[in-house]
Amino acid sequence: MRTYFSSTFIEKEVLNEAGIYYPIKLDYYKIINEEEINKQEKAKFGIHVVKTEYKQNDTKVENKKIPYVSDDEETIENILQILKENVVTPIAVEDILQDFTKEIIL
Repeated sequence: MRTYFSSTFIEKEVLNEAGIYYPIKLDYYKIINEEEINKQEKAKFGIHVVKTEYKQNDTKVENKKIPYVSDDEETIENILQILKENVVTPIAVEDILQDFTKEIIL
């Protein structure tokens, strides 16, 4: 199951600098692994990031799910807030989470 956390649009100026002239929205979701947690020893919470490009006459959607990140809901919500504030896209979310893991371990 996933629950909506937040969304943001990439700023128009940032898009224009990259030569993109259409809106891009990022949605962030918290994944809750209720059924699987009883069967496996995996993290209870994960993250799902969805990028929607609103091109003229077309909509393109890209997404990335990372189903097992943490057992702590507060940690997941903090990570989601950081992802939103830094406008992290689906293509970069896995690398960013690996950096978080390194910081937690160190």
